[in-house]
Formats: sequence, structure tokens, C-alpha cells
Amino acid sequence: MELRRRGGVPAALRYACQQPLVSRMSTEISTARPSRRRAAIGVFDSGVGGLTVLRALTEALPDEDFVYLGDTARLPYGTKSANSIRRYALQAAAALQARGVKCLVVACNTASAVALDALVDEFAPVPVVGVLQPGAAAACRTTRTGRIVVIATESTARGGAYQRAIHYELPSADVTTRACPLFVALAEEGWTDGPIAEAIAHRYVDDLFPSEPPESAPDTLVLGCTHFPVLAPMLGRVLGPRVAIVDSAATTAAALAGVLDAHDLRRPQGSGPGRLALLATDGAERFARVGGTFLGRPVDAGQVEIVDLGAYVAGARSSIASPAAP
Repeated sequence: MELRRRGGVPAALRYACQQPLVSRMSTEISTARPSRRRAAIGVFDSGVGGLTVLRALTEALPDEDFVYLGDTARLPYGTKSANSIRRYALQAAAALQARGVKCLVVACNTASAVALDALVDEFAPVPVVGVLQPGAAAACRTTRTGRIVVIATESTARGGAYQRAIHYELPSADVTTRACPLFVALAEEGWTDGPIAEAIAHRYVDDLFPSEPPESAPDTLVLGCTHFPVLAPMLGRVLGPRVAIVDSAATTAAALAGVLDAHDLRRPQGSGPGRLALLATDGAERFARVGGTFLGRPVDAGQVEIVDLGAYVAGARSSIASPAAP
């Protein structure tokens, strides 16, 4: 769970020091009415990669309703400026907030690294959960040697958020980060295996994981983009069994469950199977075709609602929850 801590601590470092804030925020919404507990959880990403996180969330919290928004018209976020990423993230969150969600999950490492502060400030007291810190914490629990490699988008790698988060948990860690933008394209196209994918993987990671001497090589790879889990089987073959691959989806699901409990927002058990609404900003057919790979089950294009995020004002608390005037 990533929540903003007062005093300027970077967003990626908040997981270990957020409990006082959870308590303060809980006093504002701990008396949630039953109808609030039954509200949906909003999840957004720059495209379909966040469906890997959504898959873990729905498996861990089967009673909850979810609304997923993929900003497919503006993907990928990873090549955009920090200002653009913050603006896009605020607009996506505003569109979800307008639908009455009780919690926001930022299922995008780039947005978690760049826009989490702005999202928490804008939507308080609604809890905001990111994916970056759970992944960093999982890497620190997994590594035996303290040598960790993070592969991510250009923006996430350039910002250094993963290094800060890992060093907060494990100060002695040796962290190397590499931008792998072509992995996003491979995942979006469904080219998750085969000679092309493997050749690109070798080009990106071979020099980061030298075979000799093995004791000096990293032993943990963090998938620092929600598009990358669909490439994990191929990466596992390229790297071999001595390298553990860390995906933040499962740990994000655990963090979300903790947030819901802390704020008394968990839907009553036995409420029946949760419902899922899928939103995109462009290309319902493509979203459905590619999204099934990430979600792990078929997606019908008729289930995907197209929304216009340009109708939402970013960064103005008084108006962000409703469409802007024409």
C-alpha cells in the first residue's frame, strides 16, 4: 500500500511509515455506511497492462466490485513527461471517482512513481493504493544476495523511485534499473514468446546477469511495469532458475485488502460474486483482443465502455469529480 506521508517523504517510501496516516484517514471514513462498503473499487492504468493487477485483485477479493479504466488513447505513459503523466493520472482517477468508487488502485508503475502524491492530495480521504512499493518490498524479501535488477518504462527508470523504495526497505541493496520500452510493445501485441521476444530480452538483460562469477550476479528481477508479467515465463527461460522474478500484483492485492479493512470499507463476505466494469479511452475491439491475455479470461468488446477523459478537469478539487463544462 502506498499512502502519502506528511513531511515530503517520497511516495514510494510510504509503505513502511503510513500507519499514522491510515489512522487519521480512518477517523474520517471509518463510519462508512453499508452502501459505501458496497461501492466499487476503481483501478486504472495507461492501457491493458494493469489487467494483470486487476486479475490478482479479483482473485484475492472475489466479493468486491471493480471498475477498470485503461487509458488506451494515450498509452504508453512510460515515454511521457512527468507533468503529462500527472495530468493523465488525475483525469483517469477523476473519471473513476465520478462513478462513486470507494478506493483507487493505481495499477501502473509509472503513474505510481510520478503521480501518487498528486492523487492522494486530490482525492483525500479516499484511499489510494499504488503498485510500486509492494513490488519493492517483495523484492527485498526475496533477494538472498541483496543484488536486485528492476526493469521498467523509461519514466519509471529515470525517476529512480524503485531504487529509493528498495533502499528504504534494504539500505544495503545493490539496485540496477533498466528501461525496457520494447517490452511494452511486445506485451500489447501479444508477442510474449518466441525468437523475437527472446532476442529482445537477451539484448536488454544479458549484461545485467553475468554467468560468471555467479555469486556476484543479481538474484532478483523486479517487473517494474504491469505489462511485463505476461513476459515472465519467457524471461524465466532467458535468465534461468537462479533468478527470482518478482511481480507486484499479488502484493498489491494484499495491500488493498489491508486498506479496505483499515477504513472499514470491505464488502461483506458472502455478498455474491463481484461485478466488473471495463472502461477504455479508445479501441474497444483492441482492448478486448489484447486484454484477455492480461486478465486471463476472454473479454468481449461489447463489455468495454469508451470514455473521454478530456471531459474531466485535472488538479482542481472543486471540479475534478465531475465533467468539465463544455
